[in-house]
Amino acid sequence: MSAPVTDQQAGGSTSAAAVDDRVAAKGGLGLLFSRPEIGALVGAVAIAVIFIAVAPGFRSIGNTGTILYGAAAIGVMAVGVSLLMVGGEFDLSTGVAAISSGICASLTAWNFGLNVWIGVLAALVFSLLVGAFNGWLLTKTGLPSFLVTLGTFFVLQGANLAVTRLVGGSVATPRISDMAGFESARSVFAWSVQIGPVTIKALVAYWAVLVVIGALVLTRTRVGNWIYAAGGDADAARAVGVPVTRVKIGLFMAVGFCAWVLGMHLLFEYSVMQSGEGVGQEFIYIIAAVVGGCLLTGGYGSVVGAALGALIYGMTQAGISYAGWNVDWLKTFLGVMLLLATLLNVYVKKKADAR
Repeated sequence: MSAPVTDQQAGGSTSAAAVDDRVAAKGGLGLLFSRPEIGALVGAVAIAVIFIAVAPGFRSIGNTGTILYGAAAIGVMAVGVSLLMVGGEFDLSTGVAAISSGICASLTAWNFGLNVWIGVLAALVFSLLVGAFNGWLLTKTGLPSFLVTLGTFFVLQGANLAVTRLVGGSVATPRISDMAGFESARSVFAWSVQIGPVTIKALVAYWAVLVVIGALVLTRTRVGNWIYAAGGDADAARAVGVPVTRVKIGLFMAVGFCAWVLGMHLLFEYSVMQSGEGVGQEFIYIIAAVVGGCLLTGGYGSVVGAALGALIYGMTQAGISYAGWNVDWLKTFLGVMLLLATLLNVYVKKKADAR
């Protein structure tokens, strides 16, 4: 006959069971819902299937490079924007910031007759300083990032046009393709490689590298934990020793770095910069991040998801054209996609929290 189970033993078993419930590994569905990028992955597959079915040009392997390039033009900035949104902030100056970086490099080299690489380095410093200023002003004043970066947006937009006209006498920067250092800089920022029928441009490769680095930082480092904590509850994060001020300034500088990468590619791909470009792109970067799982409230999101959001944009932009549809509907599609993604992200977050 077995010995009777004592109250102490029963309590211990109950306690152990409770602990086991809390630490038990999530099931397949739980793991699925715990990933913020799951909605973007489903969306990307659905978009690909639709355009493969209706657009013959979309099925052509040779057009893959074009689709990826369109996605990379959004995805490079979406990396920095998604990290910033996980950290609980926005940057509405990103679209013009990339153009400002290219203009800075071009006009610095052209106006002073310097090697183009000096302009490239000047642009890097400029972009990082813009990001640092946004972060410093945000943390110093306590103003919402929406207002801080909206102000920066207008400052940069006006400066792009005014400085370009003042120095170069036109709304476009002077061509610098005949200046010392241009070809070597072009070979770094605007190269391309042919892989069978597919042309892969430098921006696609740099996008992939930034996604890997951003994802590793966010999910595998202490800094990533700080970003999530600062975005979830800044006051609570400070209370447990998270350097919230440094994290937020660093995130804005990361956005500045991404703007520099994009700006340098555009400059050396086309040799000139149009001072009025970039306006409105900031919203597309945010859409890519939201579609990828970033919540507007911060503390939740994924760099990989933002990359998938950018890929969705690239596929949609190319697919509409290949299908022969009216391209005027692109922005309407983006608006619908933003609303659906926001609702899906909130649902996925609730499911993840409930498990």
